[in-house]
Amino acid sequence: MAESVLVTGATGFVGSHLARRLVDEGHDVRAMTRHPDDYEGAGTPVGGDVEDAESLHKALDGIGAAYYLVHSLGSDDFEKKDADAARTFAAAAADAGVRQIVYLGGLGEDDQDLSAHLRSRRQVEKLLAGTGVPVTVLRAAVVIGHGGISWEITRQLVDHLPAMLTPKWVKTRTQPIALDDVVRYLVGVLGNPDAIGRVFEVGGPDVLRYIDMLKRAATVQGKHFPSVNVPLLSPHLSSHWLALVTDVDYETAANLVESMTNEVVVHDHTIESVVPGRTIGYDEAVRIALAERERAGLPS
Repeated sequence: MAESVLVTGATGFVGSHLARRLVDEGHDVRAMTRHPDDYEGAGTPVGGDVEDAESLHKALDGIGAAYYLVHSLGSDDFEKKDADAARTFAAAAADAGVRQIVYLGGLGEDDQDLSAHLRSRRQVEKLLAGTGVPVTVLRAAVVIGHGGISWEITRQLVDHLPAMLTPKWVKTRTQPIALDDVVRYLVGVLGNPDAIGRVFEVGGPDVLRYIDMLKRAATVQGKHFPSVNVPLLSPHLSSHWLALVTDVDYETAANLVESMTNEVVVHDHTIESVVPGRTIGYDEAVRIALAERERAGLPS
């Protein structure tokens, strides 16, 4: 059944692909951006800012479901900014009579010492549900796709370095997921009565250490990626190093590196019965991301 849908973060990595898929499936998509006159993606552009309640009332007017795909990871006070934005959005959604909010959060066990990034994602989950609008949460780890920050770090490390000094966190296990699967799940929970008000863990079929992800990405490209273990390389030094050898800014690198100390794997597979379908393996996801980069005319 077609739905009137608002996609926040419509110009972003996940949001741009989601908006296109929703339009393809016949939904009436409103793409929220702070610069609607410059928007060239799928759906109808609408001005809006999650920090501006007045703009949200206009963007959400007549909307049945809203995707919340925004964060402030590149800011040094991202926890406060994300919390304030979630409160503002939840209140505006309730006022507009929105029937479902879908949020893409982060994997990680609550009984772990979660990083600030993952703690913030948990807090946003609670705040979005705080005004009574049912929230569907998908918790994911690294999303593999062209343009994604975490994937770009992997790709650029393999591309720029003949070898890597590996700190302790590269042995942390994670469960990467292909962009196509994230989008499929996001679309699949829309208006799905089995998904309303629930939290799901999503991931691909492979559980890998970060060093495995690097080495396998290199192998896919016909490269060899040797590594030297340096366990005393601190997260702080790792963040500076990542900012130096990739085009990711220091604040974003620091927040991501801190999260890489947390194991993020799927323990609850309920999503597979709610939105069934084959998930894409890591090596295939890498090939898809590299092919998309090539189609965009960027150097391999």
